[in-house]
Amino acid sequence: MFFGLTIEKLLLIGLIAAMLIGPERLPRYAENLARLAVRARDMAQGARSRMREEMGPEFDEVDWRKLDPRQYDPRRIIREALLEDAPVATVRTAAVAGVAASAAAPPPSPPAFRAGEAPPFDSEAT
Repeated sequence: MFFGLTIEKLLLIGLIAAMLIGPERLPRYAENLARLAVRARDMAQGARSRMREEMGPEFDEVDWRKLDPRQYDPRRIIREALLEDAPVATVRTAAVAGVAASAAAPPPSPPAFRAGEAPPFDSEAT
């Protein structure tokens, strides 16, 4: 299921929670849980309608199944990446050349200030 919890474990947790809460407080907590579920559903529907408003007609054109993270298999992704020799090799060659060029260049020297002179203030630094 999720987080390694099975139906049996969830039922056991629910039974223990019902016994701890007690029969006099159980209806109130059940109402609170129902309100929480309704709010969560309303928030999800609100987010969906807001996305539809902001994206316009493009919202219906998006293939949401393609963006589902459950479809990604790490083994398949690695296998496909290893089988793509030509494009990856050119990127790696360019990256290695860039690293070699930056390693050969001397590091920039910091600006020198005289004793008692303050560096310029940068309002966007923090």
